Amino acid sequence: MKINEKAHGDVMVLNLSGKIMGGTDHELFHSEIKTLVNEGYVDVLLNMAKVNWINSTGLGVLVSGYHTVKKNGGQMKICTVSDRIDNILNVTQLKLVFETFETEAEALASFGVAE
Repeated sequence: MKINEKAHGDVMVLNLSGKIMGGTDHELFHSEIKTLVNEGYVDVLLNMAKVNWINSTGLGVLVSGYHTVKKNGGQMKICTVSDRIDNILNVTQLKLVFETFETEAEALASFGVAE
């Protein structure tokens, strides 16, 4: 997994790419989230347009990040997932945990931020 960040007002957009599989991905993601929270970014949008696979451990990575952000008074949302990833989020019922959006603009608007 690779992570590129871009701030939109008080919301940090994390553009994720590749496979999210756990292991070193967990360390990378958790470190990124902790750094953002320490910098005052508690609202995080995960743009998953370039994520081509996620396994159960990878889902745990996202949930862990979600709880870290929520514990600090923020929100973590997801946008632009592929049909394959969307199906995984549905089957695992994680769409009940994460708000998901078709586009980054829609997701940012849900935070009250214009793109």
